[in-house]
Amino acid sequence: MQRPRQRPPYDQIAMKDGFSRRDLVCSGALVAVALASWKDKAAASAARAPAKEGSLIHLGMASYTFRNFSRAETIGFLKQLNVLALNAKDVKDHLPMEPQAEASALTDYAAAGIKLHAAGTIYFQTDEDADIRSKFEYCKHAGISVIVAGDPAPETLPRIERLVKEYDIRFAIHNHGPEDKLWHSPLDILKAVKDMDPRIGCCIDVGHTARAGTDVVQAIHEVGARVFNLHMKDLASFQSKESQVPVGAGIMPVKEIFLALSAINYTGFVDLEYEIHPDDPLPGVIESIAYMRGVLAGMGNTRRS
Repeated sequence: MQRPRQRPPYDQIAMKDGFSRRDLVCSGALVAVALASWKDKAAASAARAPAKEGSLIHLGMASYTFRNFSRAETIGFLKQLNVLALNAKDVKDHLPMEPQAEASALTDYAAAGIKLHAAGTIYFQTDEDADIRSKFEYCKHAGISVIVAGDPAPETLPRIERLVKEYDIRFAIHNHGPEDKLWHSPLDILKAVKDMDPRIGCCIDVGHTARAGTDVVQAIHEVGARVFNLHMKDLASFQSKESQVPVGAGIMPVKEIFLALSAINYTGFVDLEYEIHPDDPLPGVIESIAYMRGVLAGMGNTRRS
């Protein structure tokens, strides 16, 4: 269990210079401060820890983090963060389902150098070919290789499996913790899909997994090759959904999670899903990304995104 980390005094910096926190973020000063801190911590960590065998970890962003912001604003945030890998969702105008609007979004992302590696969470609540196929087409048009799926009923899985084979797109069922009627943890998903096509697997949400009473690190090892996406967040208490904090400020075993992913030769993305402060998420996002980069550098993982 990691010790909670003290949040950097962003508000103090803002007050000293006479800016609001939003002004400070927009000016880019906060980004510079956080990244400078990350470089110092990463260098110290790297000097202490030898490189580990296994796959390099890729960091990405779940667009739901910026659900109260437009696509243009989200692109601006991603460029400030130097995180150019996005798990896009049909929220605001991030990646609309309507084909013409989707094409416009794809043009904007390509112009900004942002690569879409997953889409979701997408909900599959009906066992109808036309509805399910439309969502596979949506991802095919975007060149997305992983569908992050919310709450597909078990009876829809045979139909989904047929389309997974047809489209050659991986289908990652997202667990939503103790409130989820179907998929509390990745282990529930694994039981349902273990004999299906190997392109059907899990998007492990570490916060929901921990709240379901499942050991996140153990779940990664058990799911193994069927881990297709991972949503990273941190909690101050594994008993409270409302206790989310920036990554590194809570009790989530972040380094152990990264080591487990490396051990299973995970080749997907770890997407930050920062669900708190929806009107002003960037300070916590910066802190979270900087912390994860520092941990990865200490492991000898030199890939930043």
